[in-house]
Amino acid sequence: MKITLKKAVLGLSLLAGLGACDVNRLPETNISDDSFWTSESDIKTANNYLYTFLPGFNNDDVWSDDAFGLAANTISDGSRLAPATASGDYNTPYSLIRAANNVIEKAPRAAVTPAVLNRYLAEARFFRAWAYFGLVQKYGSVPLILKTLDENSPELRQPGAPRETIVEQIYTDLDFAIANLPTITALGTADFGRISKTAAQAFKARAALFEGTFAKYHAKGDAAKHLTIALAASKAVIDSKEHALFGNYFDLFQLAGEGRQNKENIIVRQYGVSNTERVSTHSYYRGSLENGNVNPTKSLADSYLMKDGLPISKSPLWVLPDSSQKVFRNRDARMSATFMKRGDAMMTTKPIFDIANLVFNKTGYMFRKFANVDDWNTQNSTIDRPLLRYAEVLLIFAEANYELNGAITDAELDMSINLLRERGQIAKLTNAFAKTNGLDMREEIRRERRVELAQEGFRYWDIIRWKIAETELVKPVLGNFYFKTEFAAATVNLTPDNIILVQAASFRKFDPAKDYLWPLPINEIALNPDLDQNPGW
Repeated sequence: MKITLKKAVLGLSLLAGLGACDVNRLPETNISDDSFWTSESDIKTANNYLYTFLPGFNNDDVWSDDAFGLAANTISDGSRLAPATASGDYNTPYSLIRAANNVIEKAPRAAVTPAVLNRYLAEARFFRAWAYFGLVQKYGSVPLILKTLDENSPELRQPGAPRETIVEQIYTDLDFAIANLPTITALGTADFGRISKTAAQAFKARAALFEGTFAKYHAKGDAAKHLTIALAASKAVIDSKEHALFGNYFDLFQLAGEGRQNKENIIVRQYGVSNTERVSTHSYYRGSLENGNVNPTKSLADSYLMKDGLPISKSPLWVLPDSSQKVFRNRDARMSATFMKRGDAMMTTKPIFDIANLVFNKTGYMFRKFANVDDWNTQNSTIDRPLLRYAEVLLIFAEANYELNGAITDAELDMSINLLRERGQIAKLTNAFAKTNGLDMREEIRRERRVELAQEGFRYWDIIRWKIAETELVKPVLGNFYFKTEFAAATVNLTPDNIILVQAASFRKFDPAKDYLWPLPINEIALNPDLDQNPGW
């Protein structure tokens, strides 16, 4: 898949997108139809282009209360304005939709069997669903385009479709994908990385959980309907037995966690297997983690449980640390795998980590996931980005179960949350344990999601769908304890209890009347007067 995709990308300039103003248009001159759409190889090549839209590494966690960068983020602190022109947030999904629609319309011309055709149509419909889910998350209502358009198409001036209509189309596309895609076992090593049946099921579960909890907590739509879909789809992935958790949490985000031998990864953005055999590369470690473009916050750090399964506010194991190393003592093992700590391998100019550099790591913490010394040296990492893991499916199963029924059994916890806790080397969660220790089961399920998926771009969307962004994002951004004998001399603001103050609450706001949806680009509204701006923008 990696080598095939590399060659396909190099030769697919004929499938490349147009400019921002042409977001929904695909002129006939973009592709030589008569000579191209004739064989399975042609369809597969066209579909390979869709895979280039899978997102690479980014710093989106700074939108949330999990991370902070080198400076304040306008989404996180509520200071952003409606953009004058469309950016990748709006244009890129429509470019993917256009490319998927093109395949859906033209692939039937090829001389292939119905089964082969449907397999590739299923891939295209998966990617169309992927793009529309991203648009719904951000904007709610957007134009629903299900065919390729030219400059005279009336759909170019159509209003945004109702949110529920778009979500139903997402489900319809994913159901077709589920029915026609091969299993990950059938794909095997040769086609590892292509979308599988369980990938479509797992993504359907993700979309349905988002929509179900958004409907429930924002009082918009049929929450039970979507949560039922999320529960069924996640259970289908579990029952397939196609996936399992990877043994080592840190290695899951290293080269050791790549490829078919890792049954936890369901969808990945592939980069390659080495610097000589690669699709592309990234410099996420040196360019984002070490340089401070994304740093963990105290809010995230405090979410990690002690080994006894209790939060730091309740556990007798928690002792106020007098050194940076003691922050990690008796904690969930995933914290040490996600945060840099004294003794970890770091980089050539500083082989062993001791303490974060406050010039770059403003919170006094530094992320460790995906950190690799060789990657720092070359700035050409081929570590893949996991986009959907089996761990997320287990979390969806637990959350959808609880949100739908108001309860979850110990057996259901054992087949989901407790598998993740076992890997984190912390005590099991049971209903009796929660009751005895005064824990809220919903909050513990949410906590588990936060720590398991930390630094993977989920937290912002979680606090949006749970409708708690208005509570969490207005809090001050805090960092590590300030260990004066360890940190290099730097100008730093501190709270009265000796915690690094990164951004005061007075500089942060969140308007629940408008900030739960993103503003549409102003130029898109100018191009299409029937497109309404989201409320408050």
